[in-house]
Amino acid sequence: MRMINQDEEVEAEVTWEDQQNINSFSKLNVKFSDIEERYGEKKQEDEYLDDLLQELEQQELLGDEGELVRYKIGDAFISITLEDAVQRTKREKEFLSEELKKLRNGMDSLTTEMEKLKVLLYGKFGKAINLEKD
Repeated sequence: MRMINQDEEVEAEVTWEDQQNINSFSKLNVKFSDIEERYGEKKQEDEYLDDLLQELEQQELLGDEGELVRYKIGDAFISITLEDAVQRTKREKEFLSEELKKLRNGMDSLTTEMEKLKVLLYGKFGKAINLEKD
């Protein structure tokens, strides 16, 4: 973060409405960061499921269909057939894809709202306010 030169400083009175807009931006920014973190975690989980699905499908191609595999549900592992494991993993992946889509839409919605507030606040305060992430 850099210091503002005196010649860049804008003399603008902060009204109650301005303060509400700044507070709204701050709240949206916190929500965005939380959703972004969850999105990253879910994306990582999606990549793990991709790897698992590839491995299971490869075993399925090798003709090990009747073989039992250990499948994790919560904190427990159960033995199920390879075919069932593939089906469950595909369902999990579909569910996770929907979650990722919802999180992405939430992030897009927040970004739109934040951009509107940025235009409003930068229009009034110019370089005297910093609304960018470090």
